[in-house]
Amino acid sequence: MHSSRVVVRLGEVCVDIDGHRALDGVDLDVRAGALSAVVGANGSGKSTLVSVLAGLRAPTSGTVEMRPGTAIALVPQHTADTARLPLTVADLVSMGRWRERGAFRPLRRSDRERVAEAIDAVGLRPYSSRPLGALSGGQRQRAFVGQALAQDADLLLLDEPTSGLDDASRRAAASALRVAADRGAAVVVVTHDLRELGEVDDVVTLAAGRIVGAPTAYDTRGRRGRNVSSVEG
Repeated sequence: MHSSRVVVRLGEVCVDIDGHRALDGVDLDVRAGALSAVVGANGSGKSTLVSVLAGLRAPTSGTVEMRPGTAIALVPQHTADTARLPLTVADLVSMGRWRERGAFRPLRRSDRERVAEAIDAVGLRPYSSRPLGALSGGQRQRAFVGQALAQDADLLLLDEPTSGLDDASRRAAASALRVAADRGAAVVVVTHDLRELGEVDDVVTLAAGRIVGAPTAYDTRGRRGRNVSSVEG
């Protein structure tokens, strides 16, 4: 990689799933400190792209270059089944520190402070001791975003984290993702509506597995988000 700001680079990535080409010749640089929105119709390859970036799916052809030592946090789409988890909000977000501390070691003061910051970032402080089953679907989704934030990951991947959320939850989640990017993380978010994210830096539009030109997008800081086929670092 020629730029220290590039966290992961895709080169001519193709992915075939059950005889269907889900991604077709995708070139993409994901940059540290940038909030990137991935948009497109259902079946356009958005979730497949996230899976490749997360290292969960190997490309059929092409290259994936990840900056050495990159820590990845993934927030997939969640269902009502998450309400059955026997955890409080604080328990769930604390699990975000396991990568650094291990699952069975007590959290340090610094870990507890990071967990509290993540809970605050998604606006769930009043609910930190509540079980997930006592929360609304939007609040549970925000708790999972909080868990990802608590990981302090270099690459934060989220698949429609604001889908179905009420306005308050949507604003809280979007604000937290903006903060994560401003702190230096590379944040990639699949969304059906750019307006739900507010401030974005890059826009990746997929159609039939290929990156295409996108409608004009802008962020709330008054500058245009860049439509990208390959973002130079």
